[in-house]
Amino acid sequence: MSSERKDQHVDLAAAQQAAPPSRNDFDDVAFVHHALAGIDRDRVSLRTSFAGITWPVPLYINGMTGGSDRTGRINRALAIAARETGIPIASGSMSIALREPDTAPTFRVLRDENPDGFVLANLSADADPDQARRAVELVDANALQLHLNSVQETVMPEGSRGFSAWPAAIEAIVAAVDVPVVVKEVGFGLSRRTLERLAGLGVAVADVSGAGGTDFARIENSRRPEADYAFMAGWGQSAVCCLLDAAHRDTTGPTAADATPSATPATPSPIPALLASGGVRTPLDVVRALALGARAVGVSGVFLHAVLGGGEEALVAKIRAWLTQLGQLHALLGASDPAALTATDLLLRGAVHEFCELRGIDAAAYSRRSAHEEHR
Repeated sequence: MSSERKDQHVDLAAAQQAAPPSRNDFDDVAFVHHALAGIDRDRVSLRTSFAGITWPVPLYINGMTGGSDRTGRINRALAIAARETGIPIASGSMSIALREPDTAPTFRVLRDENPDGFVLANLSADADPDQARRAVELVDANALQLHLNSVQETVMPEGSRGFSAWPAAIEAIVAAVDVPVVVKEVGFGLSRRTLERLAGLGVAVADVSGAGGTDFARIENSRRPEADYAFMAGWGQSAVCCLLDAAHRDTTGPTAADATPSATPATPSPIPALLASGGVRTPLDVVRALALGARAVGVSGVFLHAVLGGGEEALVAKIRAWLTQLGQLHALLGASDPAALTATDLLLRGAVHEFCELRGIDAAAYSRRSAHEEHR
């Protein structure tokens, strides 16, 4: 990926953020308001833990960019904001730094400006173990993101057209690096079936990274001379639908139907601990994702917009405001920590409700979760 293309991606992503969709699937998730459920704010802890990792807050700056002078300046602002607010930060794809070492400082700045923070390196799922180790070393990473972007590659004029080697590559990298591996989509979602397969490859954490935010099919189509892949816009599942899908195990398929009455019920296949991103616009969206089972929530577009508009000072102010509001929303909902949000009552409407019906998910059960919790 050339430095020029990195800059193009920033411009096209910023253009999408400047004119976002009027709504997305987060708007189809509402909390049932229980007027006496609230607790004192000082009883709330925003700390979250998953797969041996503990973060002080369930919010992180997701991977965006790097690889050019301009994107290096953006990464510097993001790193300063992460340092000043104490939230984790992920790198954009670092493949270019491994091919073109002169671009490495545009990624290394994430650690240089944030020496004590939690930093995630980032590579494509077709990387090899040596590349993975080098990426981790470049930013002294605490974890490694491997991104799945087959839709983006399909539309990208110079993209890859081979994806069959990815599972083996992921498994090899998980075995080779000494930091946790987080597999993420780039905005098209991870299905329950995909999550089960990732768990089988040894992956302990996955970011479902759903549709509804930055659309890389649209971005890559804008780079095509004929713009002839416009029909791919909107591909995939939202983070909301992915989280619902992840919590549901299909018991209506051939395996269940063929089981004899005396057979021992199948144990649900494990899945990784879940992070969520894609289309997150407000602290309310963060709380919605946490209530649907995410352990933490990543934000890219809104934070990029803040940096481009006002630099690191603007982003620091926005993140601090979000953290304040997250604590207040927890207190309002009676949740003493992010995990407690999974016992709140949710109303699933519109397209999300339709998704539940089509996937065999009991949407109504989400509206009665607090009663179930009280009777446990």
